[in-house]
Amino acid sequence: MTDAAFTAEQQEYLKGFMAGVEARRGSILPAGEGGAPPDALRAAQDATIARGGRLVPQEEAKRERHPLDRWDEMTARAAAGKFPKPIDDFIGRYHGLFFVGPAQDAFMCRLRIPGGILSAHQLAGIADIAEDCAGGYADVTTRANLQLREISAAKGIEVVSRLAELGIIPRGTGADNIRNITASPTAGIDAVEIVDTRPLVRALHHHILNTRDLFALPRKFNISVCGGGAVEVLEETNDIALRAVTTPEGLRYRLTLGGITGHRDFARPTGIVVRPDQAIQVCDAVLRVFIAEGDRTDRKKARLKYVLDRLGVDGFVGLVEQRLGLALERMEESALGHAPAPAKHGHLGVHAQKQAGLNYVGLVLPVGRLTTDQLRGVARIATRFGSGTIRLTVWQNLLVSDIPDADVQAACEAITALGLGWQASNIRGGLVACTGNAGCKFAASNTKRHAAELADFLDARIAVDLPINIHLTGCHHSCAQHYVADIGLLGAKVERGEDLVEGYDLHVGGGAGPEQKIGRLVLPKVAQDELDDTVLAILQAWMRDRAPGESFQDFTARHDDAAIAAMARVQETAA
Repeated sequence: MTDAAFTAEQQEYLKGFMAGVEARRGSILPAGEGGAPPDALRAAQDATIARGGRLVPQEEAKRERHPLDRWDEMTARAAAGKFPKPIDDFIGRYHGLFFVGPAQDAFMCRLRIPGGILSAHQLAGIADIAEDCAGGYADVTTRANLQLREISAAKGIEVVSRLAELGIIPRGTGADNIRNITASPTAGIDAVEIVDTRPLVRALHHHILNTRDLFALPRKFNISVCGGGAVEVLEETNDIALRAVTTPEGLRYRLTLGGITGHRDFARPTGIVVRPDQAIQVCDAVLRVFIAEGDRTDRKKARLKYVLDRLGVDGFVGLVEQRLGLALERMEESALGHAPAPAKHGHLGVHAQKQAGLNYVGLVLPVGRLTTDQLRGVARIATRFGSGTIRLTVWQNLLVSDIPDADVQAACEAITALGLGWQASNIRGGLVACTGNAGCKFAASNTKRHAAELADFLDARIAVDLPINIHLTGCHHSCAQHYVADIGLLGAKVERGEDLVEGYDLHVGGGAGPEQKIGRLVLPKVAQDELDDTVLAILQAWMRDRAPGESFQDFTARHDDAAIAAMARVQETAA
């Protein structure tokens, strides 16, 4: 069959698939020839036991029967209309299904959308599934992905099966697996990008899905690929971060490792740059060292960060090079050329593409949630005015690309007609919220509702003239990445007499990209009914007392905790 028989999107998908196949052929040797053992999971567990370690229950469950081989157990429970017990729920997450009780007596399904890019056909299909089998909406996540919620026990298998028919395989989106790969959402259309990352992301996506050994990790794992561009990718919050750079030797990816901002760590520099044709092999080797070296006796110390703490970056990289059978290329930071810094809130509004006469529009999604009517409406807009391409971002929103100049106004009017927007205040434009206790058992607060209320309250009382990011996360897992926000709010229970009420620990000064910094706790346990006034008072102090053009991060950096706490107690009277 000729290329003319495929659409451009299908050709791109097939290129990625074949690249992944070739990478797998080239990077994984059979047992006995220097490659991984036939069963990497069992080998890593055996080594733990041989050292006198005791496997945690999750590892025992994986050892009893590999999670990928337990589909029959899941279908049997679906036929009986039963939700899984806790350890079986852990197993089901290998297939993308999460039982989220007691917050909801339902499944959540987390999708896998590599690089956040999907077609209008797929988005419309997701809307159908959400309407038929779930709660009638989808949430955009901070990994440029989608989640469906309120799925009954009998419908979980149908959701996963129907997603597969759309070309969306949610395998490994939970439990101890490699999560959705994040990447530059403007890949291929951004005038300032260094490289279009879509082929690499597709290839890596298929390599992961088709390499059984990579489902043997001791804990979750995040990968991000940044090609440069106008939208921040937050790649330094990932376990593997590949950032495109120019060098005297040509295009390379700068490799950093071990980002986990919920544990207050950004990815660590390695001094290594990776050739594009080696990127998948290097990722594979990093993963295999993690499989062999990660802790299987303590879930709290099982992430890559703790392997790096124990071995050191150089020691870990040495094992990666040993597995690869070659020395990786190293370059001084001064020799690397970077793309221009992303624009803060560059994920919103109308922007010209590098293709003359075409544009992309970044939509504002209220706390990242879309109804089925809105999902179908966005798909129609992408088809009518663009190329049928939708691009999700890590900022819980989406872009519709390839819109001709003459159609931009009509596309924006159609967006408005859906009850969505493409412009936002500097407060609402950087508002991020996790699911919260309405759908997550770990969350201490109703983050999505509180985020919407906070934005409404602030927008009615203050006009902030510089972009600011406010993130609300419900628990220490930090799905909304509160530590990298200008104002980071971590859900907490607050004592009020003999009762416990919802509230937040308030952090300030965090940032990502060119503003990379972990935020600091300045006001613990702020009750939710006092939160709006507290945040308003701090923002008013910034606007009143800052130096000309001073960012919120710089402003808070030059004030100690006591000074910021004092600001929070002083609210200006509205004019």
